[in-house]
Amino acid sequence: MKYVCDVCSWVYDEEKGDPNHGIAPGTKFEELPDDFVCPLCGVDKSNFSRKD
Repeated sequence: MKYVCDVCSWVYDEEKGDPNHGIAPGTKFEELPDDFVCPLCGVDKSNFSRKD
């Protein structure tokens, strides 16, 4: 599953994770830490939408 930042369109891909920011491949969006923010624009998880 992929999630897109509503502000800057950065994509979080669960399959790839975000190794540059310590998020292992295969990490589900729901499992991201509560303090996760978009690495591009800095908004929190509530500003992401699921991309089907």
